[in-house]
Amino acid sequence: MSLEPRLECAVSESLSLLPNIDRDSFQQIDQGRLFAESSAVHPPRILLLYGSVRARSFSRLLTEEAARILRLFGAETRTFNPSGLPLPDDAAATHPKVQELRDSVSWSEGMVWCSPERHGAMTGIMKAMIDWIPLELGAARPTQGKTLAIMQVSGGSQSFNAVNQLRILGRWMRLLTIPNQSSVPKAFLEFDEENRMKPSPYYDRVVDVMEELIKFTLLTRGRADYLVDRYSERKESAAELSKRVNQRSI
Repeated sequence: MSLEPRLECAVSESLSLLPNIDRDSFQQIDQGRLFAESSAVHPPRILLLYGSVRARSFSRLLTEEAARILRLFGAETRTFNPSGLPLPDDAAATHPKVQELRDSVSWSEGMVWCSPERHGAMTGIMKAMIDWIPLELGAARPTQGKTLAIMQVSGGSQSFNAVNQLRILGRWMRLLTIPNQSSVPKAFLEFDEENRMKPSPYYDRVVDVMEELIKFTLLTRGRADYLVDRYSERKESAAELSKRVNQRSI
């Protein structure tokens, strides 16, 4: 018995059999746009956030090590210092630290989030930074379609509580969170007196994560708008979409 009719049914469907589909909003995948060569030739722009303000912050030290690796891969990096950032809603969005954070997010094409694990979770400092980043800023969505790598440090045995939470937040912020991640236990043992990370499998994993981040950023940065172009949002009017995304009453 020939399999050809079944194969045809598996790869082709008529819009007439799907009455719930809005014909004006439905689009076939445009492989020309999806696989087009990116016009971007500048170094990948990566913003790094860390969730501690301690004088010797191991999340900051890990972030600085990651930034060095990213620059070795040819990236341009910025690292945001959270010291002085007000609590969400405790100051106007015009606060200088809030503006610095938001401008850096808009500048970036990818991000690294690194938090200590405190009481089994990411720190309040880390969450406050993310809460100051809006899903929508004017006509732009500053995070949507950009890449994200996540890391954490722990004072005790290895844990993944903070990176698991960061991964959820990355999805909520519509970031393309890469599969790999880094968790460094007993971080106080992993840095020398010069505040440089010692050679170890943990260091090698950080290199892996940054390498993967750069690859995903280069793959997606020229086509991020198309990757996150959604059927449901094409159906919505601009006013309806803005009202739903902003959710100002929350």
